[in-house]
Amino acid sequence: METTAQPADRRSDELGKRGEDLAADYLADTGLVLLSRNWRCRDGEVDLIATDGERLVICEVKTRSGSGYGEPAEAVTAAKAARIRRVAAQWLRTYRVGWCEIRFDIVAVMCPPDGPVTVEHLQGAF
Repeated sequence: METTAQPADRRSDELGKRGEDLAADYLADTGLVLLSRNWRCRDGEVDLIATDGERLVICEVKTRSGSGYGEPAEAVTAAKAARIRRVAAQWLRTYRVGWCEIRFDIVAVMCPPDGPVTVEHLQGAF
């Protein structure tokens, strides 16, 4: 008997990648220029780093297929926000970016299996 079911972690990874793709396209459509995607250092990872020409925009992307575990943006806890800030500071050091205004955003993507995809951009979320 052949099965097409995928392990839950693989489905979750695929959903997350799809959400990041949708978020990157959404941000580009709003005029932001993507500088880095999935940038990693020892402190963690930042999903998307972009600029609007005036400031650096650090984006955490959260994707869900439904709200059974809460809304996507609710997954960004104070500890996660602090970690993202540390990673952003390391990105600035790595690329030798001097002082610049930084905004921390959340892009919440809902990809329900039986409905339309929605993208919500929460600017200055943390």
